[in-house]
Amino acid sequence: MLTNTAQTFSLRLERTLEFVGALLLALLLATVTLSIVLRYVAASGFVGAEEAASWLLVALVSIGLPFASTASGLQIDLFEGGSASGQALIARGLSPNAGRRNGKISLWTRRCAPRDLRALFSGVITLLACIVLISGSGNAALDLGGISPSLGLSEGLRPAMLSAGGVLAIVAILLRHLAESRLVAFVLMLLVAVGLHWAVGVAPALGLASPSVMLCCLALAGILGGTPLPHAFIAAAYVTVAFGAPMPEEAMVTATLSGLSRYLLTAIPFFLLAGALLTASGIASDLVRFAAALVGHRRAGLGQTVLLTGVLFSGASGSSIANAAFGTAAFMPQLTARGTPPERAGALIAAVSVLDNIIPPSIAFLILAAAADLSTGKLLAGGFVAGLVMAATLAIAIHLNGATTASADRASASECRRFGMRALPAFGLGIIVVAGIRAGVVAPTEAAALAAAYTLVAAILKRTAVQEIGAAFRQSARETAAILLLIGTAAPFAFLIAVDGVAAQVSSTASWLGSNPFLVIAALNLLLLGVGLFLDIGAAILLFAPLTLPVAVSAGIDPIHFGVILVVNLMIGGLTPPVGILVQTVGNAAGVSVVALFAASRPYLLALLSALALLSFSAALAACF
Repeated sequence: MLTNTAQTFSLRLERTLEFVGALLLALLLATVTLSIVLRYVAASGFVGAEEAASWLLVALVSIGLPFASTASGLQIDLFEGGSASGQALIARGLSPNAGRRNGKISLWTRRCAPRDLRALFSGVITLLACIVLISGSGNAALDLGGISPSLGLSEGLRPAMLSAGGVLAIVAILLRHLAESRLVAFVLMLLVAVGLHWAVGVAPALGLASPSVMLCCLALAGILGGTPLPHAFIAAAYVTVAFGAPMPEEAMVTATLSGLSRYLLTAIPFFLLAGALLTASGIASDLVRFAAALVGHRRAGLGQTVLLTGVLFSGASGSSIANAAFGTAAFMPQLTARGTPPERAGALIAAVSVLDNIIPPSIAFLILAAAADLSTGKLLAGGFVAGLVMAATLAIAIHLNGATTASADRASASECRRFGMRALPAFGLGIIVVAGIRAGVVAPTEAAALAAAYTLVAAILKRTAVQEIGAAFRQSARETAAILLLIGTAAPFAFLIAVDGVAAQVSSTASWLGSNPFLVIAALNLLLLGVGLFLDIGAAILLFAPLTLPVAVSAGIDPIHFGVILVVNLMIGGLTPPVGILVQTVGNAAGVSVVALFAASRPYLLALLSALALLSFSAALAACF
């Protein structure tokens, strides 16, 4: 009875939070769009639009905290997991019957398996992070004074929202454990987390190692233990206080709020929404038909169709995981029906999905621009060039590999025009985003808002069901919360590394490479390729961009060129074991062995590495002149 009740309440809480998140996203879109219209049509402004947007972002993250935290107590396998909504790993739940004898929980009477211990460890770290957010945000809400200049709201409300999100997260974890008859496990994890929080707060500073070294070790332990990345970051930053880190809870919360509420980041939910609406409205399917009409009849025509669709869809979604899921649903049945082995078909789809975070609009470049203070417009322009180079190398690999067949009939010119007209609404996104930003007509956030509004209107004109539009808003709100929470919780992590002088130490250590740009960029490529083996691209950008960019610039390499190379490096990690997020996504969606997919991905991995070498050579050559 208790289990059924908990399941009911857990489902109701999830649906309620999704609905509220969708409303907040709709309000955010309306706010930014109205501001643009007033400025360009009425020659006036919407006072407080940027401030309102930052508050709405905080509210979105607070609503999304329970979604990020319900992986607590779940097993995460680095070698088998994939991920959704931007995470680098996939949570695999313990069996609801684990630890039960004769219908009763037997955690106290049987020997815990390694999976159980790992799940308990992950749950403790997640609950500790929630407690830190609740405590630190509560104290910050009481300490902060003043009123927001435009909205007239108390500044203490923003940390209060984050504190409320932490409470909801613990409630969600409790309901999940009750639904799985694991109340004893939850109580045990909560007691350990509370005790650890208290111990760190009262313990004298230990001088075992520098705070930054302990920070990295603790975060890595949390990640390897299966903790969601944001919770691993915030818990590691807090525990590092016991090793002399000069950052109390209140400062962590302030840094987190500052990291996630920047106006530039408002573009992320809008790009996610634009991609979701394109799929829901069927415009993405029109892109597939148009691509098939253009190249489907050529050698390996179905493979070239997958590639061309990926290039076209990249200019709409900005999310590689979204494209991997879409490509699996759209192409896997066709490829396998025409004789392509499932592992080769899946490998092709995963490889093409790499382009989504390279060709603009790219969420990865937005994160990089915020983390390294680089020009968003120049990064997007560089990503467009890099994406075309990568697409060309993939086209060659597809042609030589010959893993797919050609379409039976060649489309006529009239059919190409007809399919092109149907896919025309998708091309408008590229004009709005790239041309608008490069021409200086709109800022990146405004371009993203116009793109989302444009796709919403297109979906309505396509007579898309209200339920599907609502689902797109809910999905985008959840993904936004996950990405922004990661960005926000990485802010105190980055602050502590900066305070400890790690960037200066890295630059000093790299000085032995000299000023030869070819040698420097080769060493940085090896480092970033290694990082991409394990870390999610968002976390890797936030942690390694501030460390590697000064090294590249000191060798004369243009920061924009290196920023593009950095993202390309990390996106290639989506195809490499042990994590290989894109391979994992396709494998989970298609039911294909991940090991077989990794093996089949080698020709496309080689093609992408060739593109990376070409881009790196051109950047180093430009540094010599």
